[in-house]
Amino acid sequence: MKKLWLLITLIGLFSVNAFAQMMEQPITWRSSLEKVDGNVYEVLIQGEIADTQWHIYDLGPYEGGPNPTVLTVETNGNAKIVGKPYIKTKVVKHMDEMFGMEIGYCEEKVVVAQKIELIKDTETEILAVIEWQACNNGSCLPPTDQEFKIKLPAMSGAAAGVAGAAEKPAEEKAAVDAANTGAQAVAAAETGTASETAVSQTEVKSSSDKAASDKESGSLWGMIIEAIIWGFVALLTPCVFPMVPMTVSFFLKGSQGASKAQGKFKAAFFGFSIVALYTLPIAIIILVTYFAGGESVTADIFNWLATHWIPNLIFFAIFMIFAASFFGAFEITLPSSMVNKSDSKSDKGGLIGVFFMALTLVLVSFSCTGPIVGTVLIKSTQGEIWEPIITMFAFSCAFALPFTIFAFAPSLLKDLPKSGGWLNSVKVVLGFIEVALGFKFLSVADQTYHWGLIDREIYLAIWIVCFSLMGLYLLGKIRFAHDTPIEHLSVTRLVLSIVVFTFVVYMIPGMWGAPLKALSGYLPPITSQDFVLTSGGTASVTTSSDQPAHTAKYSDFLHLPNGIQGYFHYGEALEAAKKANKPLFVDFTGHGCVNCREMEQRVWADPRVLKMLKEDFIVVALYADDKKEVAEEDWVTLPSGRVLKQLGKINSHFAMERFNVNAQPYYTILDPFTEEPKAEPRGYNLDVDAFIKFLQDGLK
Repeated sequence: MKKLWLLITLIGLFSVNAFAQMMEQPITWRSSLEKVDGNVYEVLIQGEIADTQWHIYDLGPYEGGPNPTVLTVETNGNAKIVGKPYIKTKVVKHMDEMFGMEIGYCEEKVVVAQKIELIKDTETEILAVIEWQACNNGSCLPPTDQEFKIKLPAMSGAAAGVAGAAEKPAEEKAAVDAANTGAQAVAAAETGTASETAVSQTEVKSSSDKAASDKESGSLWGMIIEAIIWGFVALLTPCVFPMVPMTVSFFLKGSQGASKAQGKFKAAFFGFSIVALYTLPIAIIILVTYFAGGESVTADIFNWLATHWIPNLIFFAIFMIFAASFFGAFEITLPSSMVNKSDSKSDKGGLIGVFFMALTLVLVSFSCTGPIVGTVLIKSTQGEIWEPIITMFAFSCAFALPFTIFAFAPSLLKDLPKSGGWLNSVKVVLGFIEVALGFKFLSVADQTYHWGLIDREIYLAIWIVCFSLMGLYLLGKIRFAHDTPIEHLSVTRLVLSIVVFTFVVYMIPGMWGAPLKALSGYLPPITSQDFVLTSGGTASVTTSSDQPAHTAKYSDFLHLPNGIQGYFHYGEALEAAKKANKPLFVDFTGHGCVNCREMEQRVWADPRVLKMLKEDFIVVALYADDKKEVAEEDWVTLPSGRVLKQLGKINSHFAMERFNVNAQPYYTILDPFTEEPKAEPRGYNLDVDAFIKFLQDGLK
């Protein structure tokens, strides 16, 4: 296979299988017009906040503070604005400690007004735009705006008390009310609960921001650090490292006759171009889908990319092909015409030549950086939207940094090691890593579709063999086609061999059920393992019959970790919680969710947490990526007429509609009788003590 367009494949996958969902706002608006005096009118934008938990801010302005409400009125020359907008209803003032300023907000009902004066004796139409942000004590929804077209009568036909509510906003309000009613009916049909619980939905939805921030604070930094490491590793590959002297030669030639300032500026532009070439394509794809369909559409695309069998098998095949190339079976390159064309344009002077030199570097290094870039991107698409952009930016910055430094100071080149056989060794080691990482994608597809091909012990066996072979290679016991003979073992190879074999020894107990917490995010769940050696020294065989005594729905193919007995259907779990008079612990999870497995092995497995989950709560795990088609009685019909049949899509829709959540893990504790949250929801956070406090708050 000579040419593999990995980037094109990824781009194509980003643009399929998505559906739009609307975010519910707790406030509805309408417009009216009142005559004040003569030809002066008052434009009134009236809002009603249905849920007392929510509020909007007053007109501000608040420099460095929250987003104030803004009323903008546009005229066409037949009328003029009189004064500034003002609020006619009650404004509550309080000192906000977070922003360090006094802030006003409006609750329940708000009327924002703007006076205008008709200056021409003709009927005219004006445009009023209200912008606001709805918040509660825990979080805020994104800023939103709504337009109203309002007609002013001619001077001669003006009459006192003229009121003109715009038809379009009234229709929009009716449509929103109908959509909300339909969404509540869908949720009630799916959960088997009464419709009166819909009142608390907005309050529950808003708290997802807290869980999202928990996840971002933990996993995002880990992704960034890993991306930076891969960026530096990419420099040591045999198709990238030789580009360093070429870069230095290019800038030495271009510096002749140029000032030092010009040389430094070109070097900086060179580094910027490398970062842009790696980051902008993925950013454009994400932003186009985000602004075209909203956050839920983009998240749904990435969810499909991360869990569907088609992209996962494609990624598995790509990783195996790249691994074979790294082992020396064949060479993967981009079309030579593309590289040659870019290289020829780099001879041009100025910034254009610098940009095409950067493009040449990216294209030439593709065969080595392609799988690394794929690893960084795919690991950051676990239901997230912005992580791929951030992690790719971190990777490209680390990758571009050495080239930029050498472009600034070409004299540093003399301190670099010469190219040689060590570069091919780096490539082979990356090949072993590619094999190990590639099986993760096959494992995700296996779990979400319940194929039963790669259970935990099979997955571990593959990794143990793979890294054992890597250790033997580092010791010089295995040679590939392009390797140079090793006359003696260097200290570097010895240290790396010790690290690799230590990792192998660490994995071996996992074949008998050891939790292997450090790898919990990568391994299939321990419930898929056939043979587990218990702490008492006896062996147990895990089978599909090892289910809770209550035989919960879907428990024939779904399992809870750490011996917890629970449920996998929200309505069934809710009824059980009512009967037991216990809080309902809701776990939004997924088969392909790395962070979910880490939480289960590092936090849930703590004896204090496990005891509380088993004894004090009714636990329900809702898998958002399971592809199993459920019985017709559990299907969900959307207001659009679309029918959701797969368990994962039903749970994903319920999570978005009820809790405004599209990422995993997400944990919330509900009162079984009111279905209101009893504690602030949580996301990915490995702080065990904080999780215990979360559970304790849910028990109060």
